[in-house]
Amino acid sequence: MKMFKSGFIAIIGKPNAGKSTLLNSLIGEKVAITTHKPQTTRNRITGIKNLENAQLIFVDTPGIHRARTTLNRYLVAAAREAFSDADLIVLLADAGSEPDGDDGLILEALRDIHRPVILAINKIDLVKRERILPLIDDYRRQYPFREIIPLSALKGFNVDRLVACVVDLLPEGPPYFDTELFTDLPEKFLAAEIIREKVTLLAQKEIPYAVAVTVDRFKEDPERNLLRIQAVINVEKDSQKGILIGKGGRMLKEIGKRARLEMEHFFNTGVYLELFVRVRKNWTRDEKLLREFGYGRRDRSS
Repeated sequence: MKMFKSGFIAIIGKPNAGKSTLLNSLIGEKVAITTHKPQTTRNRITGIKNLENAQLIFVDTPGIHRARTTLNRYLVAAAREAFSDADLIVLLADAGSEPDGDDGLILEALRDIHRPVILAINKIDLVKRERILPLIDDYRRQYPFREIIPLSALKGFNVDRLVACVVDLLPEGPPYFDTELFTDLPEKFLAAEIIREKVTLLAQKEIPYAVAVTVDRFKEDPERNLLRIQAVINVEKDSQKGILIGKGGRMLKEIGKRARLEMEHFFNTGVYLELFVRVRKNWTRDEKLLREFGYGRRDRSS
């Protein structure tokens, strides 16, 4: 009988290393939202890759950094929890980023985790080739990685090599999920993340970091082949609400339009989307509101 392997693989790294882009590339579907802004990922995002001889359950995590706010402390705690539970860890580093204190923070945390660790050096398409080998040597001196793989998550270069290495290091075991699934995340969560991505891409300065999206209604209308979604964009200040609505409601309409089009593609159905903006004063520092918005604990209800 052919051996089957399975396990959980945590993708960790600093903010903006490209973890969500790598997850989407590995799965071949858009599971995690991606933007050019750091700390876009706030929850543990699971992507499932089904192969003939293995089921790989990748977990994208928030960026690990020296957290100063209540929200960011929750994000770092979520990342640490993810890699402490994993069978295997992929540490993603940015080839163009200079090492800083956060690198040391991550490597120090890994020393207490007795799991195989693969180092994937991302964005090699953006740096000169002569930078790669010294970077690999530097990382080798700092930690006993099982494998070091230079890659480009965006271009897909060497992603297949990473998959092969992961399969090689995973334990034998049965599939954990139905092999038709590519994520275990509820549809309401995915809808909220699509909306938050559009806010992050369209809004400026601090606003994306002050936004939490909640979906109050998610109802299928099979007779009309329609999905009815009602969602709220929660912000901290009245001024942020005004900016997100925009003059004559233009900003909110554009956010809604982009989110609706992506949802229709993702869910393969028509979508009727209603968006509202609500002020929840200082929610990023309020532990009760953080829990209400799903931070600090994983809400898997759909």
